[in-house]
Amino acid sequence: MVLENASPIVYSVVRRERKISPEDYDENIVDPIDALEVFDHIRDINDPEHPLTLEQLNVVQEELIEVHNEEIPFVDVRFTPTIPHCSMATLIGLAIRIKLARSLPPKMKIIVRITPGTHNTEESINKQLADKERVAAAMENPTLMAAVNQCLTPPE
Repeated sequence: MVLENASPIVYSVVRRERKISPEDYDENIVDPIDALEVFDHIRDINDPEHPLTLEQLNVVQEELIEVHNEEIPFVDVRFTPTIPHCSMATLIGLAIRIKLARSLPPKMKIIVRITPGTHNTEESINKQLADKERVAAAMENPTLMAAVNQCLTPPE
């Protein structure tokens, strides 16, 4: 297998800790979902080409996640492929989308898109990732889901 990005830059992982307050232990208080929680769900997704996580490759960053908990709750995740012609960008976006769909409440709308200006075909890929029917069809494809599940398998 020929790697598109044979020697990607590996970034150090920054430990992020949430400050815990007494309200965090009160089961009567609903904690809103925030960018750190979403980031925690996707940071350890495996890159399809390398034995590294999306966080280690700086593909996902907490700063590129927006969460809105108002009337129509949604999460907007932007990701940055390591190279502008990455053929795995759609697979990475699909893995992020599926991981969040499995992790977040069903009422939460999920938007996954490429960081503007970081990929040659970002518009086309963003369109695919936003198309519910195409995502549903991808989830019915056993070969594609095997690749997604490999990305979502936690490291040992």
